Amino acid sequence: SPCGFSTAAQQRSTGDECGPEDPRDEPKHPLSDCALEHKAIKLEEQVQDLTERYRKALADSENVRRRTQKFVEDAKLFGIQSFCRDLVEVADILEKTAESAAEEAEPSNPNPTLKKIYEGLSLIEAKLQSVFAKHGLQKMNPVGGKYDPYDHEIVCHVPAEGMQPGTIALVTQDGYKLHGRTIRHALVGVAVESQE
Repeated sequence: SPCGFSTAAQQRSTGDECGPEDPRDEPKHPLSDCALEHKAIKLEEQVQDLTERYRKALADSENVRRRTQKFVEDAKLFGIQSFCRDLVEVADILEKTAESAAEEAEPSNPNPTLKKIYEGLSLIEAKLQSVFAKHGLQKMNPVGGKYDPYDHEIVCHVPAEGMQPGTIALVTQDGYKLHGRTIRHALVGVAVESQE
C-alpha cells in the first residue's frame, strides 16, 4: 500500500513535468478564441466610427473657421455701410447746391463771388467722390442700362423714344454700391412702349 501511494506521488510529480494532462498547467483565459475575435471586430468598428466622427468634427471646425473669417472680412468691408448711407445724402445736397450755383454763375451773370462758390463746391464734390471711391463706395450710372430690381427702384415710366423698352431712361436719385453691394437703390424711370 505504501508503494501504491508512492506511485501516485510519482505520477503527480511526473505529471507536473508533462503538463497537458494536468488542468492546472493550461493557460487560463477568461475568453475563448471566438470571443476574442468578436471583441477585436467590435473594437475595430469603434475605431472606424471614432475616426469618421473625428474627420467630420475636423471638417465642421474648418467650415466654422472659414465662415467666421468671412464674417470678419464682411464686417471690415461693410461696417461703414450705415455711415456711407448718411454721407450719400450729404453728397446729394452738395450736388444739388453745385447745380444751382452753376445755373446762377452763368457767363451772363457778372458776379465773381458766385463763380468762386460754384468752383469751390465743384472741388468739394470731386474730392468727396474720390474719398468714396477710395473706400469702395461708388455711384451707379444706370442710364441706358437694363432695369435690375436689386439695384433700381422704378418711380415712373417714360415713353421709349429711341430706347429699348425696359431700359433706364432717367435717374431721379443716384444709387450707390459699397464694394459691389447696393446700399441705396437708384430711383429710375424706365422706358416703355408708347400706347397709341
